[in-house]
Amino acid sequence: MRALIQRVLSASVSADGVEISRIGPGMLVLLGVATGDGAPEADRIARKLLALRIFDDAEGRMDEPLGEREILCISQFTLLGDVSSGNRPGFTAAATAEVAEPLYERVCDEIGAQRGIFGARMAVELVNDGPLTLLVEAVSGA
Repeated sequence: MRALIQRVLSASVSADGVEISRIGPGMLVLLGVATGDGAPEADRIARKLLALRIFDDAEGRMDEPLGEREILCISQFTLLGDVSSGNRPGFTAAATAEVAEPLYERVCDEIGAQRGIFGARMAVELVNDGPLTLLVEAVSGA
């Protein structure tokens, strides 16, 4: 399971021109579920996301966790794209929708996230805070 994390001042997601979710200051999570992922990986990445100390403390140091800030989580199978043997991405490492959707929902529930629509073509807007972007992975069986 992979998550691309962006610290944001605000973020929103729309589908077919209709806004689905919007958050203020917090974290935008693009979440990709890999073949072989299960509940242990979903739980591990959820715990990690909530524990990340990526927000500024009173002294301006990046040392505070999420706290009362918000999370917007978007399903993003393309995080598992592979371009190592060509120029067109392959997505064989991504879990099927039947496997990925309940794991995505599990992570969203665990972290209390606003969310997009699983499997929909969505437009995501964000205002970076920093910018700060991290890749977080929860490896199957680890």
